[in-house]
Amino acid sequence: MEQNMEQKPPLPPFTKETAIQKIRMAEDAWNTRDPEKVSLVYTEDTVWRNRAEFPKGREQVKEFLHRKWARELDYRLIKELWAFTDNRIAVRFAYECRDDSRNWSRSFGNENWEFNENGFMMRRFASINDLPIKESDRKFFWPLGIRPDDHPGLSHFGF
Repeated sequence: MEQNMEQKPPLPPFTKETAIQKIRMAEDAWNTRDPEKVSLVYTEDTVWRNRAEFPKGREQVKEFLHRKWARELDYRLIKELWAFTDNRIAVRFAYECRDDSRNWSRSFGNENWEFNENGFMMRRFASINDLPIKESDRKFFWPLGIRPDDHPGLSHFGF
């Protein structure tokens, strides 16, 4: 089936509830650390800005995500709604991970998302800051994978 015939609900125009649902679905997908699965929510010609990288198209996004999760080990991410309009959502997020030398970091950022009428993300612009942390300063402790519903969100931690 062609992508323009498929849909990725919830669809725009977004309400507060459907924007929050879309954000949680994205968080859950990213926490799987599965580039193939994650890439399927983006249009074939998606445009990104992520730090100093500018992937274009779903294939480049997959390559980017493979590289990302090969170096960001024990990755755990939380996203929260910042604002929304008809087909755009602004998200703030934080994630914790370590490198292969067991150096931990927490990354904070904002993302601006734009969706087509079928609910696929056409544009993702991310601004991210990294903070080295000690392992004892970690806050995200759920088992690898999707964050449990009872785990606190960003606001709980004051992030």
